[in-house]
Parts: sequence; structure tokens; C-alpha cells
Amino acid sequence: MEKIINIIAEELNIKEKQVEATIKLIDEGNTIPFIARYRKEVTGGLSDEVLRILGERLNYLRNLEKRKEEVIKSIEEQGKLTDEILQSVAIAKTLSEVEDIYRPFKQKKKTRATVAKAKGLEPLANIIIEQKETRPIIEIAIEYVNIDNLSEEDKKNKDKVVATPEDAIQGALDIIAENISDEPKYRKSIKKICYTKGIIVTNATKEEKSNYEMYYDYKESVSKIPSHRILAINRAEKEDFIKVKIEKPEENILQSIEKDIIKGQTQFTDLLKDTILDSFKRLIEPSIDREIRSDLTEKAEEKAIKVFGKNAKQLLLGAPIKGKTVMGFDPAYRTGCKIAVIDETGKVLDTATVYPTAPQNDVEGAKKELKKLIEKDEVDMVAIGNGTASRESEQFVSDMIKEIDRPVHYVIVSEAGASVYSASKLATEEYPDINVSIRGAISIARRLQDPLAELVKIDPKAIGVGQYQHDVNQKRLAESLTGVVEDSVNKVGVDVNTATPSLLSYVAGINNTIAKNIVKYRDENGKLKERKELLKVPKLGKVAFEQCAGFLRIFDGNNPLEITAVHPESYEIAEKLLGKIGFTKEDLKEKEKLSKIQEKIKSISIPDTAKELNVGEMTLQDIITELSKPGRDPREEMPKPILRSDVLKIEDLKEGMILTGTVRNVIDFGAFVDIGVKHDGLVHISEMSDKFIKNPSEIVSVGDIVKVKVISIDQERQKVGLSMKI
Repeated sequence: MEKIINIIAEELNIKEKQVEATIKLIDEGNTIPFIARYRKEVTGGLSDEVLRILGERLNYLRNLEKRKEEVIKSIEEQGKLTDEILQSVAIAKTLSEVEDIYRPFKQKKKTRATVAKAKGLEPLANIIIEQKETRPIIEIAIEYVNIDNLSEEDKKNKDKVVATPEDAIQGALDIIAENISDEPKYRKSIKKICYTKGIIVTNATKEEKSNYEMYYDYKESVSKIPSHRILAINRAEKEDFIKVKIEKPEENILQSIEKDIIKGQTQFTDLLKDTILDSFKRLIEPSIDREIRSDLTEKAEEKAIKVFGKNAKQLLLGAPIKGKTVMGFDPAYRTGCKIAVIDETGKVLDTATVYPTAPQNDVEGAKKELKKLIEKDEVDMVAIGNGTASRESEQFVSDMIKEIDRPVHYVIVSEAGASVYSASKLATEEYPDINVSIRGAISIARRLQDPLAELVKIDPKAIGVGQYQHDVNQKRLAESLTGVVEDSVNKVGVDVNTATPSLLSYVAGINNTIAKNIVKYRDENGKLKERKELLKVPKLGKVAFEQCAGFLRIFDGNNPLEITAVHPESYEIAEKLLGKIGFTKEDLKEKEKLSKIQEKIKSISIPDTAKELNVGEMTLQDIITELSKPGRDPREEMPKPILRSDVLKIEDLKEGMILTGTVRNVIDFGAFVDIGVKHDGLVHISEMSDKFIKNPSEIVSVGDIVKVKVISIDQERQKVGLSMKI
């Protein structure tokens, strides 16, 4: 365990004490959000992101140690364990290295070498590899010919017959070739050469237009190829557009093995050279290439998953639009545009289907219907989905709101995953009496009001950010995104009296069953008045309560501290702190007194007060922050969506135009920005800053509002190039 602690501390550049304390908390069953928020003193203030990486590495390193034990035990049972093998296993840093060491001792399927060994040719292989025998090899090999000694039945079995001296020599060389390919030190050095000097080479298998044309004749160094290109090459290969190989300095590799095996010029020299070549081409190269491709893919997937997670977090933490009645507008052609009006609490007021787009083009009829709803329900905003027929719908809405007396704006909202949600079991439970097609419009409207509460209902893979998310390891992606959603939900906090089971299930310590039980308890007993009432919810025991309590908010309850993230374990400290500056928790409810609390609390000496109240400084600082802004929503600091009232077409664009847009997606090579035309424009990484940047996420995040300059327009392909270097 000490070794694991050392490795993690070094990798994450944190103290060993922090790692040890965090591992103890994880092993005790504490969740990452709880540890990050309420055990800062114990971990030294490690963030949720660092804690998740720590948890992943802990899991990997524990699996590595377990595999090392299994390998040592297996080799020992075979009676082949040496001090050298023990040492090699002990210093191995990856599962791949351990498997390379174990390779010679694995139970093999039938190979040319295993057949040769069964024929008794191992002693001949040893003679050849030792290179000491002076008798001609053919004479020695005659001794291993066995055909005259076999029964008629055995003579029919090729796996038992050594018919000629040449057959004996070939069998012995097959054994040597396999032994060379199993030698860990050769595999390790060849991999190292491939990683430093190898080149990925791709060639077309068909001459037709595709998204992969740049890879029809392409080369790039293994050491420099970026992750998005690895994933693109993998996809192109999978779809049979290209063939992929790794070019490597073959001569250097062969010479390095020859130098180690061949002992001067003997009758065995040429045989061994041919065997080394055979071992490399037939056994080593294919498996090493697979391992390198697999390793590159794993790293590329890990990077893509991180990018996806970061983008998803920004999207989930998008600023909510509170206190507005919203019309959700789900665009379509033939089947009509679906409309849903929801009030500021998310309650559905009205639904409709209108046909302003082709083929019906009933613009006037649609305007009449929607104006009536806007007037009746006092609609403030229209949320238009960004899918099929979005821009025609935007043109229609833009023209319509110019004819309305009340101020109405529209916003383009990502509708990724809305159709998945509409047909889901969850949507059926939420809206059993509403048609599937209308549910998408409700989801679009609610996404504008509260992105987090709505997006947690959808499989995170379907929320439309990231790249190659369907190509990466789906289990790993799901685990990572679940963590992202948990961190987002717990950062914001959840109103226990209004939250859906989907939202509650992401709160630390609460699973799907407990989430449903909370809603059921709420339905049967009315609103919860205090957090400790949660202990009456079936299956929500003391352990779950400790994990979840601080993340659940109770507005209009018995205790004003429960609209904050102050944990019940710190209520006494919070009250003593308020008493110290002359207030009580009830004063948090009154605006005038709250502003006085905010003023007085600023002057508190954190170190002195922490000692006086016997509490950690970081915990005290968190309590002070919460008391300064009770009920605050951290998302309010995020950029608000761009409100539009007029439409822009690609034909309206001119090079040099300066526009304001919303970052919709951040990928390895740049960012896609919604500037109000049909397709998002691309800001290539080279156009983001005058300074060198390694990754676009250093500059922008999903949801950011940015100023961009149009630098290229391709009307035929509907592509717009943008620059942030204004």
C-alpha cells in the first residue's frame, strides 16, 4: 500500500499524507463529491477532479498489484520462479509490462513451437542457441528423426512425426523463434524504438469521396500523432476506407536482437539470423503493432473522454433562465413543428403543432396560433431546437416576434438527445398523457430554464458535445460522465422538494431506489420541512444521510441554514459564528439583516475564529461563503445564452465581419461556435490566440460567449472559418 501511495503522490504532485487520508475516506465508502466538499481538512483541499483521478489510479494500481501476485504465484507453481523474475515483476509499472514478463509462462494454444516441443526437439533448439557444437548440424539433427520408431497409427499424425533432419532443424528453429518473441527485454526495447521512431502510415483501400480523404495517403510519427487523428484513423479503418501499418527501423531492431543472441561466426549464424527475422516478422511485429495501436487508442480515448467530460460539465452548468415563461419550439418539415409552453416552474401550460415549414408552408396559420398562445400565456422567450428545419423555423419566429407588442426574444437551444428522452420510460412516467412528439418541445423549453435538471434525464453520451464519443470505450465513458454529472449536480445543490428522481439520483449517497423513495415520501407526506426528515425515507440510513444532506436544499423550511450547502454536522459552528457577530440563523431570511451579516462577516479573522470555534480553516471559509450568499446558485456566474431577435443566413456573411457567438463544442483541434447561421463555424486552434496553446480548452469552454471574426466562407459545403484573433 505504501508503494501505491508513493506513486499516486508523485503522479499528482501532492503529499503522501493527502493520498493516504483520501484512500482511507474512499475505503470507508465516502463519495467523491462529499470528500471534495466536506472533508477538505482531511484531504488538504483536493478538488473533485483530482479526487476522481486519484480514485481511478488507486483502482488501477490495486489491480496491478493483484495481477502481479497472480503472475508470481502461477510461475512459482510451475517451478520456474527466479530472483530475476521477481525483481522484474516488482518494478513493472503497467499491466502490459507484467503480461510481457508472464508471456513465456502462459499456457499456450497449439503453435509451431509447442508441436516441436512435443516432438522432443527442445534439446536440439538448445544446441543451436548455445552455438558451441562443432559437428555439422545435419548430423546432430539425424538423431532426432523418429519416423522409424513410431507406430503405424502415430505415423499418420503430423504432430508426432519428425521425418527428416531438415524437419528436426525447422522444429528446433520454431522453438527458438517463439522463445525470442516471448523474451520481455526484446519486446520492451522494440516497443521503445516504435514509440520514438515509428511512423503511422495509412493508404486508401477505395477511391471515393469521404470524410477520411486526408488519410488516403498519410504519414505521421507515432510519438507526435494527436489523439483526434488516432480516433479518425481507427474509424476510417473500421469503415474499410484505409489500411494502417506502423513503419519502424527494422534493420536496427534485427541488429539489436542479433547482437544479443549471435556469438561470433559459426555454422549456426545464418540459421539464427533467419530465425530472428522469422520471429520478428511472424510473431513479434504483429503483436507489438496491435499493442501499440491499442495503447495509442487507449490514450486517445482517455483524452477524448476527458474533453467530453469537460464540455459536458460546462453544458450542465449552463446559466439557468429563471422566472420566465418559455415556448419550446421543436422544428420539423412534413410532420409539423411541435410547440409546448411552460411556466417559470416548468409546468406545461399549452401544446400545439404548427406547419410554417415546407411542404405545407402555412406561415400565416402558424403565426396566428402562436401569437394567440404568446398573448394568453404571457410568453417571454422562445427556445428553438437546433435540429432539422431549425433555421427556417428561426426565420419564421424572427418575423413573427416583430409583429408582437410584448418583448419576446428567441434562443437557439441544442436539442441533442431530446428525441431519445421523448421516447424514454422516464418521459412516459413524467408525461403519460402527452404525445411523444410534443415531449421533445417540452425538453427544449426546460433546457433553457434549467439545463442541469433537464439534461440529467438524458444519457450523457447523447448531449451532443465532444468527439468520437461512440468510438471510445463505452464503459469507461459512462463511468467518467456519471462522475461529471455527479460533480455538477452536487456543485449546484438540489431542491429536495421539487427535484425529479433523475436529478436526485446523482446526489452523493443517493441511488435510483432512494431517489424514488424521496419523491414517494414527498407525495405522501407533503414538502420536507428539514433535512433530518430524510431519515424517515425508506432505505435512506445514517450513512446515506451524511453523504447527501449538505447537497440537498430545503427552501421555506424550519431551518434557514438548509437553503445553503452548510452540512448538518456544522450547524452548531455556523450558529456560533453568527452569534459572534451578533446575529442568529433566522436573520438570514431578512434582506436588511443579511446585508449587515455580509458586511460584518468580511472582517472575521479566519485563523483566530477557526481556533476559537475548533474547526478547520477551509471548512470555516466555506461556511462564511455560504452565509454571505444563502441559496446562491453558482451557475448564475456562467455566461447567459445569447438572446436573438433577428436571423442571420450564411449568404449574409462577409469575410472580416465581427460577430458574437456561443461555444457549442470544444475539441482537440479547435472549437465550434454558434454565430446564428445554420451550421456552427470552426475556430481552428491556430486562430484562437497569438500565443502558442496546447489545447483549445486553455482558451474556451462550452457555453462561453465569444467575439469572432469571419475568415473564410464555403457556401457549397456550408462551412465557416472563424478567428478569435481580433
